[in-house]
Amino acid sequence: MKRWKELGIATIPGTSQHLYLYQGTDDFSIKLARGHELMNTRKHGSEDALGALPCRRLADRRAPRVLIGGLGMGFTLAAVLAEVGDGARVTVAELVPEVVEWNRGPLGQASGYPLNDPRTRVHIGDVAELLRGSREAFDVIALDVDNGPEGFTTRGNDWLYSLEGIAVTSGALRPAGVLAYWSAEPHRAFSRRLGQCGLDYEEVQVYAHGNRGARHTIWLVRKPA
Repeated sequence: MKRWKELGIATIPGTSQHLYLYQGTDDFSIKLARGHELMNTRKHGSEDALGALPCRRLADRRAPRVLIGGLGMGFTLAAVLAEVGDGARVTVAELVPEVVEWNRGPLGQASGYPLNDPRTRVHIGDVAELLRGSREAFDVIALDVDNGPEGFTTRGNDWLYSLEGIAVTSGALRPAGVLAYWSAEPHRAFSRRLGQCGLDYEEVQVYAHGNRGARHTIWLVRKPA
């Protein structure tokens, strides 16, 4: 049986739930209570795609402004930085301060310590705060704040996937910008909401690890020019 060493514990703001950081023989895992795994450093294919896919659709912009909702294990941030140029500015919003510290510590090695990149800015707090206060500020917005449209860690995340949340998030995009949402699984009601907001979108299925096993869903939305 695989042995896990607990490295850290953090309370999710606004809830009574906790996150736990564990180190295995050759990987790290972030879990909820009762051992429910949220993410693992061996399975990050869809997190990579969340960062890379929207940025590749903006290859003509020399100094894009990117907002990432949810730091996680740093793979989405690393993927964004690999796609954008030296003039880019990438803001990552993370609700749990300890997750930022874990990424600055041993966990960060798995993703190449993207927080150390001079293009990176960190906002500790709810990404919804930044979205409500922004108007046409970003070229790319990539959101991975929960398990998807159905809030898992905190019900407060549901707002991002509501009609109002979609409209506010779209409003924070510059013309012809790209919005990307991550989800553990498809969600027909959320797809309908995107359509209700008058947005054209592409729904992509991406493997969590390699080219087999579980697949996750990414919605890619292009704002009209």
